[in-house]
Formats: sequence, C-alpha cells, structure tokens
Amino acid sequence: MLFSSITFLYLFLPFTILLYFLIPQKGRNFVLLVMSLLFYAWGEPVYVLLMLAQIVVSYVLLWLVDKFRASRAVRIFYILSVFLPFAALFYFKYFHFFMDTIFGIQTKAIALPIGISFYTFQIASYCVDVYRGRVKRQRNLVTYAAYVTLFPQLVAGPIVRYSEIEQTLTQGIDFSSFYENFKRGVVRFAVGMGKKVLIANVIGEFVTEVVALGTRNLALSWAYAIAVSLQIYFDFSGYSDMAIGLGGILGFQFPENFRYPFISRSVTEFWRRWHITLGAWFRDYVYIPMGGNRVSMPRWILNILVVWLFTGLWHGAGWNFITWGLLFAVLLVVEKGVGKLFGGKKYAANITDFAKAVIGILKQGYVIFVILVSFLIFHNDSLSGAIADIQSLFAQGNYIAHNIGSMEKAVYAYILRNRIVILCVGLIGSTPLPLWIWTKVQEWLQGYRIGDRVVCVLMDMMVLGLMVLCTAYLIDGSFNPFLYFRF
Repeated sequence: MLFSSITFLYLFLPFTILLYFLIPQKGRNFVLLVMSLLFYAWGEPVYVLLMLAQIVVSYVLLWLVDKFRASRAVRIFYILSVFLPFAALFYFKYFHFFMDTIFGIQTKAIALPIGISFYTFQIASYCVDVYRGRVKRQRNLVTYAAYVTLFPQLVAGPIVRYSEIEQTLTQGIDFSSFYENFKRGVVRFAVGMGKKVLIANVIGEFVTEVVALGTRNLALSWAYAIAVSLQIYFDFSGYSDMAIGLGGILGFQFPENFRYPFISRSVTEFWRRWHITLGAWFRDYVYIPMGGNRVSMPRWILNILVVWLFTGLWHGAGWNFITWGLLFAVLLVVEKGVGKLFGGKKYAANITDFAKAVIGILKQGYVIFVILVSFLIFHNDSLSGAIADIQSLFAQGNYIAHNIGSMEKAVYAYILRNRIVILCVGLIGSTPLPLWIWTKVQEWLQGYRIGDRVVCVLMDMMVLGLMVLCTAYLIDGSFNPFLYFRF
C-alpha cells in the first residue's frame, strides 16, 4: 500500500489513527502491530509470514543471548541473530544475481519482498545493540514486533533504531508536547505528499516521455539528467517526510533522512545530507567496527571501498548499483587526498576571498555534475544504458539524434517547454529557499498582534490545499510509482 494512494489516505490512515487513540496505552502497540501487518499484507500477503518469522527467530535468539551471556555459547546465538536476517536478504535480493552473473548458473528470478532491506537493517542493528549493551532487550514480543513492523517507515525508511523510539514504545506518548508534535506531523506529511505527488510524479512523467522518444538533443539530454536526479530526490525525500510526519502523528520522533543534499560542496557533504539514516547505519555498524579512519591509509581505503560496495549492493543487485557505489568510494578517497594536500591552514591563508568564491563555485559545479552522472547510473537497469545517457550529455552516443528534421526539433522543443516549469519548481524546491521565505514571512507576521493566528490559518490552508491537489491528481492520474519499493 502506497502512502500516496486514496485507499491509504482516506480509509487506512483515518481508521488507524482513530483506533490507536481510542485504545488505552497498554493496547496501542498491539494496534500498531496489527495495522502494520495489514498495511504490509496489502501488497505482500505471503511475505508477511517471512517478516514475522524473522521477528520471532531474532526474539528467541536474543532471549538466549541474555540467558547464556556468561557462557561461550552467547556468541553463537548473537552471530545467528545477525546472520539469519542477512541470509534471508541475500537469498531474496542477491542469490539470482550472483548465481547468474558471477557463477554463470541460470536460476529462476525470485520476487523481492517489499521493504526487506529496511527491516533487515533494523533487526540487525537491534541485535547488535542488545548484545553490546546499548539497549535492553525488549521482553514483550508484541512491542518488539511493533518496532520492526511500524508501518510509517516499514517499506521505505528512514531506518529507525530501537533506541530512538524505545521511550514511546515502552512508556507511551508524551502528551505534554503531543499537540505540537501532532500538528507538525500533519504539516510534514502534507509537504511530503506534495513533494511526492505534485513534483516527483510529474517530473517522472517527463522522464518517461524522454525515454519513450528513443533519441534526444543536447538540451533534452541535460534536462533529462536533471529530471532523473530530481525525481529520485523528491520521490524518496517526499516518502521520508510522510513517514516522519506519520511518526509525529502517532507520537514517535523519527530521525531526519534528508537535509538539502543538492547544496553540498563536496561528495562527503552530499552523503551527510542524503539518506542520512543509511549512511549512519553503515558508519556505526560497518565502517567504525572495521577501524574507520583510525588505521593505515591502505586499510582506510579498503574500509571505504567495502562500505560503498555494500551501499551500492544495498540499493540493488546489479552492476549499475555496484558501479554507483564504487564511484562514490573513489570520489571520497580522492577528496580526502586532495583535502590533505590543499586543505591545510598554510594553503588557506594564502587564498584571497575572490579565489575562495571561485573555488566554492567550482566545487558546487563539480558536485552537481557528479550527482547527475551518478544518478544516471543509478536510474538505469544496465551499464550500457547508463553509459549512453552519460554520453548524451556531451552530444555523443546512441541517444543523440543526428540529422534532426524540423519535426523532431518541434517535438523536442515542445516536450522541454511543456515541462520546464516543473523542473524549475523542482530545482528551487530542492534548496532551503522556500523554507527560508516561509520563515521570514512567519517572523514578519508574528510581529503583529494577530500574527500567530494568521500563521496558523495560512498553515492550515497550505495543508488543506496540498491534500486537495494531491487527491485530485491521484484520482485523475494513473502515474504514481515509488522508486524505492525495489529496495
């Protein structure tokens, strides 16, 4: 079930919220569990059993970890608790790819359970944290199952650790700040819905149109590259906003997942702003245990390569995802090396303000170009298609039309002219500018006696307007994909 669907918006969600708050606190985790299983079973009726089996197995293994903590057997139970979820993930997501591609053995493709990458990481992080004493083992199976299956972030994140929502799960909602959190949650959900339905979906239509053409000119090639990056960003960040908003409505505080990544001036900064919870997971559970950056240079490079190979594979079993991950590994290593050579105080002191401004612009341009190229790799199903897309940025390759006639020119111009507004909206919306403008307007209005009331009215009108527009689009249109469902 998609958040951006009429069924979810006007049937599932209102009923869940009503039931959740009508039930006494002791029964709310059970309501969350039942409704989350219903949410998942709507699209994956069979694989809900797989998820439940993993929950029960990890619960039992961690019970054994606690029971035999003083014996040598504890490591066996701990290793199994982490290994088994990843074994299931490997079978469903990577077995076919490795058998066919690496070993040349033809196997039947296996259907990928929705959200398995997300809930596998949540189970694994919980098992590691319990074993290392970072959190106490949850003795109530229903509460633990509610954590794993929590429907707002079950199928697309953000990746939530047990410690981040333990208090709400075990002690209930903090009603002293509930009203404000609920209101912020509604606004966040509406904004996320707008990003997904009104921007990502419309830009996605443009991407589909360009692909259907088969050929394109240089201007359309660059517009297509920008559109692909914006579609992925608004699709995923919109879904994350909806998840965070739903969490706030239900009394949870989920971690942020995006912080305007396209304003970054380095690839390192970009990955501190993009899919933050995934990067933090790999940092805390893979990179740091391997030694992080407190090792020799060759070992550090190996650590980076391993982490980004896994990051690429996490997104999908394909050479394009592996290439995508390793590309970022190489860029991060290069940035670190360049930073050591030219980032010291000695060099910084000799740079004029004008030179710093030029370097800043060059850095921004470099990051934007890298991101455009990387997401062309990410978006394609094959490396050959990605290479052709990248070549088209330089008026080369199979996608560039040669000897263009007047009819083709008219078609290219019409498609680009028809979508230029939404691309501009996407570019502006991917920066902090809209939030900055709203903050300034809010500050100006609050200088008046009735300013707070006006702000509330404007906020309510915005939420209502977004939901009406999104509903109209969903009823009228049929284009409503979600890219991260395949992960």
